[in-house]
Amino acid sequence: MPTGAFRGVYAIPPTPFHDDGSIDETSLARCIEFCLNAGANGIVAPVVASEAAALLDDERMRVAELVTEQVRGRVPVVIGVSGASEPASVRFTRHAGSIGADAVITMPPGGGQARSEEILAFYTAVARAAAPLPVWIQHYPGLCGTSMAPELLAQLVTEVEGVDWLKEESVHAPQVMTRVRELAGDSLNGVMGGMGGRYLLNEAARGACGTMPACEVVDVHVRIWQALERGDREEARHVHTRLLPLLNFEAMYGCPVWKEVLVRRGVIASARTRIPEAAVLDARSQQELDRLLADLGDLLTV
Repeated sequence: MPTGAFRGVYAIPPTPFHDDGSIDETSLARCIEFCLNAGANGIVAPVVASEAAALLDDERMRVAELVTEQVRGRVPVVIGVSGASEPASVRFTRHAGSIGADAVITMPPGGGQARSEEILAFYTAVARAAAPLPVWIQHYPGLCGTSMAPELLAQLVTEVEGVDWLKEESVHAPQVMTRVRELAGDSLNGVMGGMGGRYLLNEAARGACGTMPACEVVDVHVRIWQALERGDREEARHVHTRLLPLLNFEAMYGCPVWKEVLVRRGVIASARTRIPEAAVLDARSQQELDRLLADLGDLLTV
């Protein structure tokens, strides 16, 4: 894939489950088609929003295979290879290369305890296993992720061959993006944001090449991005402002809401999740979601 090819809205499908907890492959295929019909520029899975941590190793690789098979080269596919250890991530990386992925994306293991030299060694090992595929750094400290200073992120990009891209979703992510771009210069091929696209306008103004949101309203994310690309920042801000109430609601509940929206849109069959102690939407929360989706009705085009 040529340098600079990753740009736009890279949608993250969930891992749909049947009510008994097994993977619903039919719903996953339908979800991929939904993303592509909505205009997604790429697909990313399995990652945090795909409940990757709740999948067995063979399930993770099966999801990766299903995604690449369903996409069939129509857009780039970035496979998530974050694992509990370096050997696990290397294994997932080699598998991604064998099934036709266009890139891999990973967080460092260690539950936030890894030292800088360990992180450098980790990305070096993943990049070697991925070659010639490019490697994305996912910087998502979250509840148990690893916080990396802009200086370390820039070091990874400048010193590790093949590590050229960054998904930045830490606290003050837009400012981190600016600092890493300053430090890494041309060694950084591009940076995208996450966190549901809540900060996309700020990120785009700082040179972000796109965003990687969960896919439940990917058609709206695409509309915002397309407005930004054609220079219509007023339209982008108008649509983004309309979307923010739903994104803020989702920030409270996460995956259960993403899946509930996809069920309501006829994309997946069940909102079942494997996340321990996942939030349950009570009657009033369901009513609020009704209102939020009704407010976006004309933007939900797929």
